[in-house]
Amino acid sequence: MNSNKLVLNGILAFSILSLSIAYFIQYVLGHKPCNLCIVERIPYIAAIILISLIFILNRYQKIISTLILIFFIFGAVVSFYHFGIEQGFFSESLVCDLGNSQPINKEELLNQLKKAEIVSCKDVTFRFLGLSLATINTIISIILSGIMIKIINSYGKN
Repeated sequence: MNSNKLVLNGILAFSILSLSIAYFIQYVLGHKPCNLCIVERIPYIAAIILISLIFILNRYQKIISTLILIFFIFGAVVSFYHFGIEQGFFSESLVCDLGNSQPINKEELLNQLKKAEIVSCKDVTFRFLGLSLATINTIISIILSGIMIKIINSYGKN
């Protein structure tokens, strides 16, 4: 059980670090995220909330850990889909266009086009070690899902 607490603390710290890096890239370095990039932050926000809940309640660890696993699997699927869009394997979906497709007249459209920076999900605006953030997030989400499976399985052995 103590090793689970240590691992969960590591995931909590990693989630905070990951979100901090994402916001740093967005607000300090000026790389505007696409809609999928924003959706890919949800599992980390959920992990922060749910892991904190495990420590506060000190109950329902297996159920809450299962929820965290579901969020990381969701993150892996969304990140892989985003990676596929970047590579041209998949076409952009409605999610990539959310908030950009409202019925408006031509004057409003021209005004929006002048001031809006619409970021396509297929455009890689930031790379780290030659990899897009979607690629890195796919790998990390799969690893975190595996770690969560090990944690969930260990709860049944105590």
